[in-house]
Amino acid sequence: MTNRTQAARRLLGAALVCLAAATAPGSTVGAGQQGRPNILFAIADDWGRDHAGAYGCTWVGTPAFDRVAREGVLFSNCFTSNPKCSPCRASILTGRNTWQLEEACNHFGLFPHKWPVYPDLLERAGYHVGYTGKGWGPGDFRAGGFDRNPAGPGYSEHLARPPHASMSNVDYARNFEAFLQDRGEGEPFCFWYGATEPHRAYEEGAGLRAGRDPESVTVPSYYPDNGTVRSDLLDYALEVEWFDAHLGRMIDHLESIGELEDTIIVVTSDHGMPFPRVKGQIYDDGFHLPLAVRWGAEASPGRVVEDFINVRDFAPTFLEAAGVEIPGSITGRSFLALLSSDGSGWVDESRNRMLVGKERHDLGRPLDAGYPVRAIRTPEYLYVHNFEPDRWPAGNPETSYPNVDNGPTKTLLASRFDDFYRLSFGKRPREELYVVSEDPDCVRNLARDPEHRAIKERLRDEMETALRAEGDPRMLGMGWIFDTYEYTGPRNHSYEAWLGHHR
Repeated sequence: MTNRTQAARRLLGAALVCLAAATAPGSTVGAGQQGRPNILFAIADDWGRDHAGAYGCTWVGTPAFDRVAREGVLFSNCFTSNPKCSPCRASILTGRNTWQLEEACNHFGLFPHKWPVYPDLLERAGYHVGYTGKGWGPGDFRAGGFDRNPAGPGYSEHLARPPHASMSNVDYARNFEAFLQDRGEGEPFCFWYGATEPHRAYEEGAGLRAGRDPESVTVPSYYPDNGTVRSDLLDYALEVEWFDAHLGRMIDHLESIGELEDTIIVVTSDHGMPFPRVKGQIYDDGFHLPLAVRWGAEASPGRVVEDFINVRDFAPTFLEAAGVEIPGSITGRSFLALLSSDGSGWVDESRNRMLVGKERHDLGRPLDAGYPVRAIRTPEYLYVHNFEPDRWPAGNPETSYPNVDNGPTKTLLASRFDDFYRLSFGKRPREELYVVSEDPDCVRNLARDPEHRAIKERLRDEMETALRAEGDPRMLGMGWIFDTYEYTGPRNHSYEAWLGHHR
């Protein structure tokens, strides 16, 4: 789409909004443009919930995120329903859980253009929309019917020289400034800042060479505590900090042009860090996300809210804040009331359940089979149901566990064949139950404990009832359909490719 076409579409949308305002009883031309907030949505790629200063982390520096949390609201319990890049982003854009998205439930699939996405809805209402870096992906949105990335028109022409070779050379913050320069007078904006950090690969040893102290790192209990893991985590920390640095520049720019207080700033991630047993896996560190929201005087600052937020709740929140009708296709719930309240802790006690699941993420099993899982998270428990426990959860060993990004920690664990190996790569029982309030790393499975049998069965029933109500094919006897959807990514790590090399 040319810049001229984009400008024409924005002018048409603004004209329609003004016309609607002018013809409404008691309204005046331009009234629809007043009081509508700007929206800056910042999403990191593979950033874990605990790795920010606002959550007490001392070895990852996040001053921009911490500022948003300090001057806005910090959420303790934000979750994705599917801890992989493209399924999570599809959920954000459509406001639906991923099992409600057909092909878009899978990683590297199609994104059907049958549900409205919030950037399109805001653009039609007169917003200037765009994105930089990573929008929706990876996958094929054009084959699904989109003529551009579902996150909006791209702004990635300005480049920079990052401090490490593993980082993207896209100057995210400069592209945000270019986006703002391209909008019409009086136009509110909605911008998607999608960094590709801290996605792998990393410049190995960069953290140590930068003088970072490996002893400062907090190592999860599902990893051995050694120099390889600590160094790998330091490399990850540098990547998170690059995302945060660009966010800080964007906030400073908004402040310099006098639009900071009129902008909703939402900062989050798509899933946990790109390490074994985290990214793509149904444990708390995989789907528990950082979230901070700032909105000037509209969101009382300095609060910490415990209410459960699903990423599908972002779209209806943005639409409600902009005064745009929320379409019936959206199954998420706006949390605008939480922002405008002055409460801390549990504000809306009904927000205390989260459904999570996945189907096929990456290849690496015979017949391109996925690893179907559903789970329910409560303030105290995580119940997990693995529908195919005979399959390898991270991909088959002979295909090198392709549902785990390559890196030093993966190489180390895959060579050990001990309990750490089992936790990351080993086969899993059909049912798992964790007391996350006591075991946040989810390493003590209590599903076979007689004392926890009643809670396990109650959570299983609650989960299945909720999923059936959402029309989940996995609960309706049609789970096979997810493995029939096209995989649009490279096939060099498929099981069939491995067979071809060993015949």
